[in-house]
Amino acid sequence: MQYNPGWNNSSVNLLHVRAVGPSDTLHYIWSSIGAPTVLLVATASRSSTLCVNWTQLLSPAPAGAIWIDPPSSVVYSTAVVFTKVFEYSEAKTLEELFYPTYDLSDFSWGSVNHTLNHTALTAEFTGIPATDPSGSFSNGSLAFRVTAYEASGRDGPLPSLLHTANSSKVEFVLAGVVPRGNSSRFVLELATVEETGVAQKLRSTRSIDDEYTPTIFEMLSLVAKSQNDSSTLSFLQWKATAYGSQTPRREDSIQCRSRGLQAANWSLPVSSIVHAYFGEGVGSTYTVSAINISFGGEDGKVYQEKRYLSWSVLLGFGQPPKDAFSPLVISIMAVALGTPMVMLLVGSCVVLFAQRKRYSEYEPIN
Repeated sequence: MQYNPGWNNSSVNLLHVRAVGPSDTLHYIWSSIGAPTVLLVATASRSSTLCVNWTQLLSPAPAGAIWIDPPSSVVYSTAVVFTKVFEYSEAKTLEELFYPTYDLSDFSWGSVNHTLNHTALTAEFTGIPATDPSGSFSNGSLAFRVTAYEASGRDGPLPSLLHTANSSKVEFVLAGVVPRGNSSRFVLELATVEETGVAQKLRSTRSIDDEYTPTIFEMLSLVAKSQNDSSTLSFLQWKATAYGSQTPRREDSIQCRSRGLQAANWSLPVSSIVHAYFGEGVGSTYTVSAINISFGGEDGKVYQEKRYLSWSVLLGFGQPPKDAFSPLVISIMAVALGTPMVMLLVGSCVVLFAQRKRYSEYEPIN
């Protein structure tokens, strides 16, 4: 993990996470310059490096300021931009009343250098609006907590996402932000940037196994697939839940819904590292898709009570991890299905045996 490589000023944030494999390298470049963004770049070289022209990156024309050396080693690249947070409440007429939008490119972000943990491979981007007329952020903040992984495993805290070494996690957190309505709900908008020939697809998978995330039976994935060979190149994966506590329990669950994937026919918000890497072709040469993730329990009461919201999403390269049935659930299913079958077989054997042993002391009458 490198913070602002080649730059000594901590007034801006750029975090480079580099994972080296046997014959390739995965690059994650996180930044809060403009809207919070992560670039994902896969290369076919163990020695590929990130290069940043800081003077150009911080200029009004950042195109070409970020590249991977050697450029020929890059086999795939994409970006995820966290653009806006909406707040709304439902009026008595069941109409949605929207408050002024929080544009994340207008936020002021603290230094990530103070939160870097090179042992746990974590970092935190914390921000507040540059202007806050309503005073909602006077004692609150919005944060993106980043976690990298060295091996496969499963997170301990809920929602206990299964991960691989080819993935990272980001946790979206609202803490202490005063809602502007009596039953406010929040929506996070995120956009993806893909190369030509790559299509995004939203998938929903349901399972009866909820051992690791109690009462949550749905997993959602946003996968990038190549239109040529239908191979999966990258993914975002999350459980259909958020939580209203720093130490989440089942009862802290907040309903989480995705509001569909659509082509972004509007201009992408200011995101310096997207334009710095992809150039001015964003929106023409590259395709931009957007999805809204909404959070809110019944009447929005969970957030109202605790003033805390966290939502975790896994992102990475290749196929998203798949949860297999846990040994506990397999045992329960075996007992539940096996016991009736055993009883049926034993009962049948007893009946057959009894019929063969049946006799009478009386002689038949002719």
